[in-house]
Amino acid sequence: MTIQVTGKNVEAGDAYKTYVADKVRSLLQKYVARESAGHIRLEKERGVFKTDCSVRLGSGLLLEAHGEGPDAYTSADDAVEKLEKRVRRYKSRIKDHTAARSSGGRKGNIEARDYVVSGGDDEQEERAEDHPLIIAETERQIEELTVGEAVMQLDLSEAPFMIFRNAAHGGLNVVYRRPDGHIGWIEAAPKPQISANGAQVSKVR
Repeated sequence: MTIQVTGKNVEAGDAYKTYVADKVRSLLQKYVARESAGHIRLEKERGVFKTDCSVRLGSGLLLEAHGEGPDAYTSADDAVEKLEKRVRRYKSRIKDHTAARSSGGRKGNIEARDYVVSGGDDEQEERAEDHPLIIAETERQIEELTVGEAVMQLDLSEAPFMIFRNAAHGGLNVVYRRPDGHIGWIEAAPKPQISANGAQVSKVR
């Protein structure tokens, strides 16, 4: 199990690194498989310490949590506490997900690219027309999941939304966080399949 600890705008000392890494390792060994890798980042902004934990399990599942506090250790405790609550909520389902992936699982993932474009000012918008300035680009996988798996993955992360390929029919769906704390689900109605003679084909799920 590899856990990297870094600092942003603040030095992450050896004592802090050992403290937070040991807490995360203990949590993972207690609830999930040991085949995982994590990154913990300590940041100080306007006098507030922030700890962000990101752990990638061997199955590909991403666990995330964010903590804040008046000092580095308090922010670490807050982040690990949130991480544990999320892991405990889905403990059995995380293990089922890991077992399914290790046994082959589904293989209907889609390769995609994630672009960050510059918002720009009014003058830049006039010049850009329909071609915004791309300032960052990354590759990502749109996974094939059931709706329940997608909701679980979103709830285990800090992401505001997630696009996934619905395992029931192969269409692209979105789950997202609502202002009321619930998770929303967007599903585009799949187009009916038409046979050679023009008849609509029923799809068995």
